[in-house]
Amino acid sequence: MAITIQKKQLICGMVFMGVSSMIWANTLHKCSTAPIEVTRQIVGQATYFAENCAQVWSEQSIRIDFDYSRAIPEWALKRAATHFLSKNLGKNSNYAVFNSITQHYLPIKAGDRYRLTYTKASQTLTLSMNQQFLAEIRHPQANQYFQIWFGATPFSVKLKQQLLINRKY
Repeated sequence: MAITIQKKQLICGMVFMGVSSMIWANTLHKCSTAPIEVTRQIVGQATYFAENCAQVWSEQSIRIDFDYSRAIPEWALKRAATHFLSKNLGKNSNYAVFNSITQHYLPIKAGDRYRLTYTKASQTLTLSMNQQFLAEIRHPQANQYFQIWFGATPFSVKLKQQLLINRKY
């Protein structure tokens, strides 16, 4: 009986260590923060997180938090997302796969936070607002949604440079 209990404790300890090491391996680190400017007005700030801040963003799990200090209508977010996806992914790309994320944008009030998280292991992109889940896609190219901010023709070159400062593009 004592041997059985010890085996169970040992197995539970090994499972916990395995799970905690997987969680630790997927920990995202704060890399940088930069203001979000629209028509020369600061409307909030973006914070970039990655597993490894020096590694290329497209090769790892990443997250961007968008903290807004001004109201923005949902149509503006949707229009900008669609526009910059088409510019960065090209006319022949199937960026329609991202519609299930883009269509879930809601109007922003001062103090709101949008969070976009890409998990490489599951190829999953998740959108949340104020810690409330809004949408998710699982797709081999799900991380390409970040082309809106990190692509060759980003929403803001200055924002891209500030978020990816001293990092590989």
